[in-house]
Amino acid sequence: MPGKLKVKIVAGRHLPVMDRASDLTDAFVEVKFGNTTFKTDVYLKSLNPQWNSEWFKFEVDDEDLQDEPLQITVLDHDTYSANDAIGKVYIDIDPLLYSEAATVISGWFPIYDTIHGIRGEINVVVKVDLFNDLNRFRQSSCGVKFFCTTSIPKCYRAVIIHGFVEELVVNEDPEYQWIDRIRTPRASNEARQRLISLMSGELQRKIGLKVLEMRGNAVVGYLQCFDLEGESGLVVRAIGTACTLDKLSSPAAFLPACNSPSKDMKEIPFNEDPNPNTHSSGPSTPLKNQTYSFSPSKSYSRQSSSSDTDLSLTPKTGMGSGSAGKEGGPFKALLRQQTQSALEQREFPFFTLTAFPPGFLVHVGGVVSARSVKLLDRIHNPDEPETRDAWWAEIRQEIKSHAKALGCHAVVGYSESTSICEEVCILSASGTAAVLNPRFLQDGTVESCLEQRLEENLPAGCGFCHIPYDELNMPFPAHLTYCYNCRKQKVPDVLFTTIDLPTDATVIGKGCLIQARLCRLKKKAQAEANATAISNLLPFMEYEVHTQLMNKLKLKGMNALFGLRIQITVGENMLMGLASATGVYLAALPTPGGIQIAGKTPSDGGSYEQHVSHMQKKINDTIAKNKELYEINPPEISEEIIGSPIPEPRQRSRLLRSQSESSDEVTELDLSHGKKDAFVLEIDDTDAMEDVHSLLTDVPPPSGFYSCNTEIMPGINNWTSEIQMFTSVRVIRLSSLNLTNQALNKNFNDLCENLLKSLYFKLRSMIPCCLCHVNFTVSLPEDELIQVTVTAVAITFDKNQALQTTKTQVEKSLQRASTDNEELLQFPLELCSDSLPSHPFSPAKAVTVEKASPMGEGNFRNRSVPPCANSTVGVVKMTPLSFIPGAKITKYLGIINMFFIRETTSLREEGGVSGFLHAFVAEVFAMVRAHVAALGGNAVVSYIMKQCVFMENPNKNQAQCLINVSGDAVVFVRESELEVVTSQPSTANCQSSCPGGEVTT
Repeated sequence: MPGKLKVKIVAGRHLPVMDRASDLTDAFVEVKFGNTTFKTDVYLKSLNPQWNSEWFKFEVDDEDLQDEPLQITVLDHDTYSANDAIGKVYIDIDPLLYSEAATVISGWFPIYDTIHGIRGEINVVVKVDLFNDLNRFRQSSCGVKFFCTTSIPKCYRAVIIHGFVEELVVNEDPEYQWIDRIRTPRASNEARQRLISLMSGELQRKIGLKVLEMRGNAVVGYLQCFDLEGESGLVVRAIGTACTLDKLSSPAAFLPACNSPSKDMKEIPFNEDPNPNTHSSGPSTPLKNQTYSFSPSKSYSRQSSSSDTDLSLTPKTGMGSGSAGKEGGPFKALLRQQTQSALEQREFPFFTLTAFPPGFLVHVGGVVSARSVKLLDRIHNPDEPETRDAWWAEIRQEIKSHAKALGCHAVVGYSESTSICEEVCILSASGTAAVLNPRFLQDGTVESCLEQRLEENLPAGCGFCHIPYDELNMPFPAHLTYCYNCRKQKVPDVLFTTIDLPTDATVIGKGCLIQARLCRLKKKAQAEANATAISNLLPFMEYEVHTQLMNKLKLKGMNALFGLRIQITVGENMLMGLASATGVYLAALPTPGGIQIAGKTPSDGGSYEQHVSHMQKKINDTIAKNKELYEINPPEISEEIIGSPIPEPRQRSRLLRSQSESSDEVTELDLSHGKKDAFVLEIDDTDAMEDVHSLLTDVPPPSGFYSCNTEIMPGINNWTSEIQMFTSVRVIRLSSLNLTNQALNKNFNDLCENLLKSLYFKLRSMIPCCLCHVNFTVSLPEDELIQVTVTAVAITFDKNQALQTTKTQVEKSLQRASTDNEELLQFPLELCSDSLPSHPFSPAKAVTVEKASPMGEGNFRNRSVPPCANSTVGVVKMTPLSFIPGAKITKYLGIINMFFIRETTSLREEGGVSGFLHAFVAEVFAMVRAHVAALGGNAVVSYIMKQCVFMENPNKNQAQCLINVSGDAVVFVRESELEVVTSQPSTANCQSSCPGGEVTT
């Protein structure tokens, strides 16, 4: 056999009372892997049993080690009746199959029951012995590393970036099997959890096989999702970017997570840190100082066609004779020819990465997206993946066509999502069309002289903003001007992307979170009629969401969006759209103009004009305040230096059009906000008036707070090591009486705004701070039920101001926003110690960092030093960021991908919706921390709650919730500790060896 799994059950603690007569428990454990089961002895009458079992040995194939989870079941022994289940633990063996990862899994695991939650802990030790297997036909992918982070892992160097990998598996949902009618809810939930664990392991193994075929050894940006299709089945799908990574062995090679921007930008080699000027996008990240190679190899997908090859070629007319006479034109044409020849006969490359090293992106074309509405009951064979593969192949083909139209040969920041309601499924995909630097190609088609010319013609900070398409044959109407930085190439007036802000981008001022929210009612229908109604609504919803984003961007005084994520969610009687992005002011793009209200004057012209004048004044004041708030002070550049803009096409949208379209309106426009053209909002109906009101309802964050949905807030560099992750869920039930689009939009806006205000109020003790990686997810689990989930991390930064005054102002301004709500869950789980559940077995209290970070590769703590008397108990840190400020990640231990189901028949007794959700999410956090600590880690990075589905039946006092979380388990070392230990290894004091605990207030 190629593998041997060894398991030892050590002990249990804090088990529940199962025997009411003695108030004790007769506990024993079943250990199951595949079809083999072992049992421990029964430990009589104890809530803290000490089994100390022998080693249970399983001889299995290595592919089974990847597919099957280790299942540990704790039961109470009954002599005259069936044994009572206490709970289960599922342990993923895959992290032990990496050569560089942990060699043993050892620790206390929470015993979880889908009805009662966590019911004690069990101490388990797991080891794996692998034998060499030279079978070329083997079906395992042992050794392939998986990373959730959408950037190259911090302690690795990317040798080759191969390209896109995808896979999906389908199975019958146990919730809809005939046997589900006669089995208990606990048995049904456990069957579902076990099936998803099996499918997740199988999917990961198949993805790994494709990576091995591409001669890679890692998957970066791994995104796995579950589609609950009801009676049609259960689908688990995943996408990622195949890479070949090399481990950086020297600790000195690890870059600090927070650095001051470099002031010297001259003569910097490509693989060093070309940090921009003082308008830098933020602190440098370990993406810098890494060398990369790009290989757009064939994407391994079941659905491939020969026509894809044509789409992978950069259009030959990209920069033709129209730009030959301009400076840099011939070189740009040569650059395109080199790129085109390097990509011939290759598959169109997709990348799930959102952060890249400087110089990787030559040009960014803009956001490309595609959506499709499908009927699940039209699948001929629901148990096979071919139909769903064909659906996603169509979506990707459309994305390729859009990118080709923009003159691009790749899509970066690519993601896929679904929204399902009964038999209707909306498939969505989005990314950013881009032109990649040809010197990243594996073939190395660009000579060194061309590389030098490339650096000369594409200066740092603005090269990616230059248009990749032909300015004389644009795919859409656009307002182009010469770049405000290099003044050589043309740039658009606005740039939308799904990626993080490039590290070498030149930014003026700070960024901010910009959201567009939209609700639309639809009639209840079935099957094809419902799908048709949704298909007819989608284009208008996307247009209105885009219009809101554009208007709010102008209102903020900014000209670019990064990290754009648009969700379209379908319900029984409504559609909801939520778009989130980080707005910034790019120095290379033109200054945005103001916003002017215009429209036809009704019969009562006096009052109407007065109202319009009042709103116009509020808009002008808001723009001025936003520019002051976000410190947007671009330098004045005369039009003679920039050059005359290209005449605009005559086609304009209904709400947004330039003043140059009508000479009569020029005298009426207030151009006090700049010399650029102002945007005109035409008020010709009620919806247009609502659009204007929605611009003014977004309240800026209180003083001392900033927010963004990217990893780093542009314009802030002086981060501290104090971070605080939080998760918040809010559920509201709408009234079915007199529901209109206007009322829906108002309720949805109020829901999101109040949620943010409550978060600001709860985090007021961390001022000044920034909410980074703010991830909003909206869902419609039931009729007239809206659920909004937000996960983010608060990071503090140094600011020279009177903090006490600011805190007092914030408390006064947010006191009204902190209202109690039965349907509300809001808690920073790590911020307030009293918000944690009072379980004595919680890993957040039981696991110390010393135990969680045993001595290993890259760990410089001296474990022989006794802990100091006043040391605090550390917990496993959790953050959605790919790094930890003020620390260095020394080791990646594997991916954490967990799926939990919680059900209750006593909702009111557990504190209602708020209490039920709060307890469940806290238990999920505790189980994630326990698994990471058992691997020897002390943090989870790139954490994401990909699904949180809540279903309620208030009449029967019942509720059910499904949560799927993932992240990367890592070992990190504080920079201060690393410096002390490396400089004085023999005199390491107590302070350096005892890591600080979580921040409590």
